[in-house]
Order: sequence, then C-alpha cells, then structure tokens
Amino acid sequence: MLLFFISLYLLSNVAVGAWAARKVTTSQDFVLAGRGLPLFLAASVTFATWFGSETIMGAPAMFVEGGLLAVIEEPFGSALCLFLVGAFFARPLYKLNITTFCDYFRIRFGRSAELLSALMVIPSYFSWIAAQLVAIGIVLSVVTDIPREYCVIGSATIVMIYTLMGGMWSISVTDFFHNLIIIVALAVLAVILWNDVGGWETIQRRTQPGFFRFFPNNTAKDWLEYVAAWITIGLGSIPQQDVFQRVMSAKSEKVSVRASYLASGMYLTIAMLPLFIALSAKMLHPDLPKDSQLIIPNMVMRHGSLPLQILFFGAVTSAILSVSSGAILAPSTVFGENVMKFFRPDISDKALLATIRWAVVVITIVCVLMSTTRETNIFDLVGESSAFSLVSLFVPLAAGIYWKRANLTGCLCSMAIGFSVWLLCLWQDTSYPPIIWGLLASLAGMIVGSLVSAKRSLNPAAN
Repeated sequence: MLLFFISLYLLSNVAVGAWAARKVTTSQDFVLAGRGLPLFLAASVTFATWFGSETIMGAPAMFVEGGLLAVIEEPFGSALCLFLVGAFFARPLYKLNITTFCDYFRIRFGRSAELLSALMVIPSYFSWIAAQLVAIGIVLSVVTDIPREYCVIGSATIVMIYTLMGGMWSISVTDFFHNLIIIVALAVLAVILWNDVGGWETIQRRTQPGFFRFFPNNTAKDWLEYVAAWITIGLGSIPQQDVFQRVMSAKSEKVSVRASYLASGMYLTIAMLPLFIALSAKMLHPDLPKDSQLIIPNMVMRHGSLPLQILFFGAVTSAILSVSSGAILAPSTVFGENVMKFFRPDISDKALLATIRWAVVVITIVCVLMSTTRETNIFDLVGESSAFSLVSLFVPLAAGIYWKRANLTGCLCSMAIGFSVWLLCLWQDTSYPPIIWGLLASLAGMIVGSLVSAKRSLNPAAN
C-alpha cells in the first residue's frame, strides 16, 4: 500500500511536467518560467532550492552526532545565502534581464570570463545532484527493500523526464505542493515526538553538555572552521545557477527580493523540524540503524502509522526529486546559454532549447554514475559542491557588482588562482579549512589583477 501511494506521488510529477510542457514555447519559458511567478510560487521554489536531501537526511545525521555546531553549514548557512541574495544580488541582476549569471560575466567582464565561469559552474553541480540521488536511493530502498542502485536509476529517470517536459514551470508548480505536504508531514511527526519525548526539559537532560552550543571554542582553528561552515553555502551558493534561476523567475524585481527574504525565513524555521525529529528518534528508539542518514526514514517506517508513512515518504520523495530537477536544469542551462552560444552565437532558439534538453540527459547519466559508484555522504557532497563555486565565482560576481575597478584580468585571475589554491590545499590536507585559503586567494587575484592591469592600461610605456 505504501509503495502504491509513493508511486502515485512520482507519477504526479510526470503529470505536472506534461501539463507544464504546454507553457513552454521558448528557451526562456523552459529556463525561467517566462519570468511570471507570483510571490507565493517564487518564494516556494526559492525555499525548495535546498530543502531536500541535506536538510531532511544529511543535516539531521550530523546533528545527532555533533550537536548544533555540526549543522552551521546547513540550515544556517543556507538561510544566510538566501537572505544575502535578496539583500545584495537579486535586484541588480534582475534588472539586467539575463538568463544565467554567466551572462552577467559576459556583460560585465567579457566573453572569455563568461566561458570560464560556465566551465566552473557546470561541474560544481555534479556532487550536488549526486547527493540528491543518493538520498532518494536511501529513502526508496528503506520503503521497498530494492537495492539502492536500482532506486537511484529509477528515480533519476523520472526526474529527467519531467524536467525535460516542463523545465522551471514544472519545478515551480511541483515545489509549491511538495512544500505544503512536507511541512505538514514534518509538523505532525514533530508534535507526536514532542509528546513522546516529554518536552524540552527531558531533551536537555538527555543530551550531553554543550550539545546546543552555538559558538566554537576560543581558538583560531575552531573559529576559522566555524566561519568556513557559515560561508560554504552562505556565500558559495550565491553564484550558483539554480538559486539564480529560481529568484529570476519571479514576475518582478520587487517579488524576487521579497521571495528571497521569505524563503530565508522559511528555511531557518522549517529546517529545524528534521533536526528535532532525528534527535527525538535517537532518544526514543536506540534500536534504529547506526547509519544516521537512515534515522528518520527508519523511524517513520517502524513507528509511524500508515497514513503518516504515506504523507512523509511521498512528500520527502517528491521534495528531493524537485531539488534534483532544479539542480539538473541549472548546469544544462549554462551549457546551452554560455557554452553552446559561445561557439555558435547564431544558434536558433529552437536548437538552443533542444541543446539544453540533451544536456539534461547527459548530466543526469553522469550524476547517476557518481552516486552509484562512489562511497558518498550527503552532507559532504553538498559542501563539496558549494566550496567549488565559493573559491572561484563568488568574488568575481560580488566585485563585478560592487567594485567599479574590477576588470577582466582581475576576474580571470580570481577564478583561476582561487580554484587552484583550493585544490592545492585539499591535496596537501592543510590544518585550516581549504576554502578559507581559496577564498582569500580569489580575493587577492581580483584586487591585484584588476589594479595591475588598470595601471598598465593607463601607462602604456610600462608594457
């Protein structure tokens, strides 16, 4: 019975994709939903950017093992990212009427910056998509006892199909309904567990000292790791195409800003529910599997009623698929808009739409292979994806908007040096977080590259 209802959830996604396909006549319709989303849809689809595998499975697993300090990256960093997008990035980018944020690099710095930013963006999504597919494989294998690999392949096929059909239109509509269902499911489950646990006093008494501490120990290393946790997603996901597409799909500049703020608030509050559910489940049911990523699915399977199982697993499955869809659409769009157009600027809109759809297929296959052949941790995969863009793209994007002296040389130096230093630090296994060094190197590359090249242009005799 449970499997039957989950199958209905999955088929409903395909049905929505078929309905949304009627609204798609141009690449803009496919990528940005025709820039026509009202506030409730824009906020819902922005909130759903990350409300999937990491929030429901990855972060709770980290929380029950390491306490509040272990989940600064998610959900706190994610809420910070959406707030900063609304405060500093949504308005200036929306005014440009562009399709990808790589388009901004072309307008602000030049075509070489556009191409390099696109080549940085596309692979940064592979780990993120793989994390979603790992999560959906875990959920479906718990429900069906089918091997995880087969669950990944089946769910990836479904998400690929409805993404190919309706693009951002199908993502927006499905996200709205998924959010309603998952919020209700989490709230019902949280109320049940709150009563079973015995309230806040019982929780405090049964957790180890310092479990809810929000600030680190007073050492340089601990504080740098703390800052790194805040900025990995907090800054690193700002220059990511899936966030950009969801915010830019709003029907107006004002709506895009408000949707970002509203989504940030929703994330900071609603994302607390999975953390509480996981902690309560660990207290009440010590017989649950040691793999903390499975703690919530197994708890619901063993101790939830059938209606709650249907509500929870259907909503979780659909939510993760929606996140996956947006994550697959983002690099596919960048490939079409900023790589294919770079080499074929005269490409027709029909051919461009076909290219983006083919990219959806290829990227899905690559990420399925990643998720079925690597030993993967959901939380680590998401952090890996955001760190990739933080050290290469955040500084050029922010400097381009807010520093008039930023130029092409600084942009290219910032991307190349930041990314190279980050990789070197990962390889050397440094004592301090590699993304701190990568971000500082990216900043230095932007400042030095821009100032030196500007000085040379003003003084030709120095060349």
